[in-house]
Amino acid sequence: MKEKILITGATGHYGKSTIDFLLKNGVSEKNIFALVRDEAKAEDLKAKGITLKIGDYDNYFSLVESFKGVDKLLLISGSDIANRGKQHKNVVNAAKEAGIKHILYTSFERKNETETSPIAFVAKSHIDTENQIKASGMHYTIFRNNLYVDILPMFFGEQVLETGIFLPAGATKSAFTLRNDMAEATANVLASKGHENKEYSIANSENISIQEIAETLSKLTGEDISYISPSAEVYIDTLTKAGVPTEYIGMFAGFSEAIKQGEFETSTTDLENLLGRKATSTKEFLTQVYLK
Repeated sequence: MKEKILITGATGHYGKSTIDFLLKNGVSEKNIFALVRDEAKAEDLKAKGITLKIGDYDNYFSLVESFKGVDKLLLISGSDIANRGKQHKNVVNAAKEAGIKHILYTSFERKNETETSPIAFVAKSHIDTENQIKASGMHYTIFRNNLYVDILPMFFGEQVLETGIFLPAGATKSAFTLRNDMAEATANVLASKGHENKEYSIANSENISIQEIAETLSKLTGEDISYISPSAEVYIDTLTKAGVPTEYIGMFAGFSEAIKQGEFETSTTDLENLLGRKATSTKEFLTQVYLK
């Protein structure tokens, strides 16, 4: 009897990619289930033969019903930062009540777990969720995901090739990692055995600074892409005057400071072992995005 695998957040980028990689791994669509809030947004999954389960992180009973008969559950962290802690608690408790044997969770890479972390606003729910999972008695696998390289264009802005990079991230390096590589590694773990009660560092083997990214972009495009790392105060003031929404400014400033403090610089990673190949480099990603 093949294991039944359920993916939460299945209509998001990470969820859809993980499902695609499971199918490529030879997992039958009959054994893959997708938790979705809105069936209309999951027509592409239905077309692939994936069974949809309708459930909501805020509705505990819908989760228990959706999780019944499932062996492995991938909890993809929710995007509602304010309510994520409570939502994840619902998922973990519902998984235990439904009899799920193995829960896997997309967490995050960090060094500072205290309230002094510049990204404490996103860190707390991740750390709380990890602790709840470990205390649940279920087998678990924690993915300590590094910072998506995919978010860099958002940090840089649409006019980066004309205006350069303006970000208070200092000169520290980070192991920026492609989201699709993370999803592939996640699918490889889901489709195989021997990953119970393990934590994996999901990070690029290459650490790179924003200054080096600016230099790479310059070589790729033939433009002179500058990098200015202002103080946080100047950065926040500049973006405020430019009319950027406050919540985005807070996020950009927080993650920039975390980069500056070395939160995402890593010397060890499990990603290449889980992929069975080298991870996609930042240069490859920049080439795909900026040399279309």
